[in-house]
This record gives sequence, C-alpha cells and structure tokens, in this order.
Amino acid sequence: MGAALDEARAALATDDVPIGAVVLSPDRTVIGAGRNVREADSDPTGHAEVVALRAAAISLGSWRLDGCTLVVTLEPCTMCAGAVVLSRLERLVFGAFDPKAGAVGSLWDVVRDRRLNHRPEVVSGLRAEESAQLLDDFFAQHR
Repeated sequence: MGAALDEARAALATDDVPIGAVVLSPDRTVIGAGRNVREADSDPTGHAEVVALRAAAISLGSWRLDGCTLVVTLEPCTMCAGAVVLSRLERLVFGAFDPKAGAVGSLWDVVRDRRLNHRPEVVSGLRAEESAQLLDDFFAQHR
C-alpha cells in the first residue's frame, strides 16, 4: 500500500485526484503502477487502477493477470471493478471506502457478483485513514 500511496501523492502534481494503484505479481513484485491521470491526459478512463492494470499487462505480455494482486488507495468505481474482474486478478486490496461511487461493497459489489465468471478475493481498509486523508485534503483545497 505504501507504493500505491506514493502514486496517489504523485497525482497531486498534475492536479489529479490523489488515487494510486500498483499491481503485484504472484511473487509480490510490482509489475504495474498507476495514478489518476484524467486531468493530465484528458482521459476519462485515466483511473489509477486502469493505468496500473495496463502497465502490468504490458509487463507480463498478457491481459490475463492470473495470480496477481491490485492494491489501490480507494475502493474502485464500477469501471475499475469491471476491469478487475476482466483482468482475472486473484486479489484486490484497497484502502478507503468510497460511499459515493464505490463498486466493491459501498454502492455496488461488482467483483463479488455471482453472475460473473471471475470473483477475486477482496481485502479492504488497508491504511484507509491515510488514503482518505489525502482525498479530504485535496477536496478541501478545491472547494
């Protein structure tokens, strides 16, 4: 989670919402990292999770991220939760819950939907206070 928090802090340089993510290989090596780049790249899909998943897929040479873990500072939205399922990740670890847009238990629970063909293990709340504080500070400055 420390590496994901570092990515989140780096997003502040481009005035993007401070959310960071890393993908770990089965041996716990970082194979992909990402931060929100929606503002920096003018990309509506530039969420930290998507950026990290793309980097990991390139690193492995496959879209299938079997055995890998995504660590992200905020509960994924519906788009990112869908990407977690489609990438076949073994595990999703996230920090703070997102009561306004979370799709891993807050508003929806996309990754645990039994109708889907893959359901990763979910670990929530890891360093949640740090993750939430970054977001609180960011939005306090933008209001």
